[in-house]
Amino acid sequence: MSEPAPTSFSLVTDFDAFPEALRGGVVAIGNFDGVHRGHRAVLDAALAVAHGKGLPAYALTFEPHPRSVFAPDRPVFRLTPADAKARIARACGLDGIVTAPFTRAFASIEAEDFVARILKDKMGIVHAVTGYDFHFGRARRGTPDFLVASGQAEGFGVTIVRAETDEGGEAVSSSRIRAALAEGDVALANALLGYRWFFEADVTHGDKRGRDLGYPTANLALPPETGLAHGIYAVRAEIGGVWHDGVASFGRRPTFDNGAPLFEVHLLDFSGDLYDQRMRVVVAGHLRPELRFDSAEALVAQMDRDSAEARALLASLTPLSALDLSLNGGPGQ
Repeated sequence: MSEPAPTSFSLVTDFDAFPEALRGGVVAIGNFDGVHRGHRAVLDAALAVAHGKGLPAYALTFEPHPRSVFAPDRPVFRLTPADAKARIARACGLDGIVTAPFTRAFASIEAEDFVARILKDKMGIVHAVTGYDFHFGRARRGTPDFLVASGQAEGFGVTIVRAETDEGGEAVSSSRIRAALAEGDVALANALLGYRWFFEADVTHGDKRGRDLGYPTANLALPPETGLAHGIYAVRAEIGGVWHDGVASFGRRPTFDNGAPLFEVHLLDFSGDLYDQRMRVVVAGHLRPELRFDSAEALVAQMDRDSAEARALLASLTPLSALDLSLNGGPGQ
């Protein structure tokens, strides 16, 4: 379900400054990278309990991603960094999000201490909701069963949410979404998310080659671990509160320099200066792989076809859900 966004929303990064407005509330606990359909089953369960008891509901999550701490040589492709998670949590109707700094020291807290010191003392929870596979504390001793028993001992309720499956009966997971994006299967990734995947980045100066070709682009440098397939995409972009349709290229520009990966957005029917502004890009569809062309003329001819295909795809878009509409706007917005 998708709830109206709360009029006030708490962003908490320090347990010692935990807001009174969230104390005695219902907490949904998890990493929530992607805040996909499975994660939202946990959030929805927390909201249902909170509404039934007249209490605030919020999420407790962790930054950076635990794999970045324990395996820094294998950085994870983040679907929703902290700011994106907060945006989605608010759109889901939560009253706040608590982001715990994840360090080796934090990971070494005994499971009993996590419950007593953080859940009870710092946050004063009345109820906790987690997914079936959530673990916490040193050596991952804090299992769902452990949390249930701890709740019974400490006087708070616990709900464990089972796996959310897709229409084919396969579990919805962040790893499946990353794999789909790596293959350019945007339709599957977005279906598993329940909204169209988006990211934010600053527009940087480039070599102006797109302008010379008649296709000026906003250049966005994504984190090097971004696992999105190189190729051409239909996108919607929000900048300065205004939505625009666009066509984008993500890759190394093999026709020219074969350089570092760059996400280049051409906004359709737009003219203006976008440099140094923050852009949010909604990835609506994958049009084709990145290709090398024998000439600039051949590339421009293909770009003309890509733009026409992007226009057609974007003209036919409808929101995937109420959450998608809330996050990414509808056609014409």
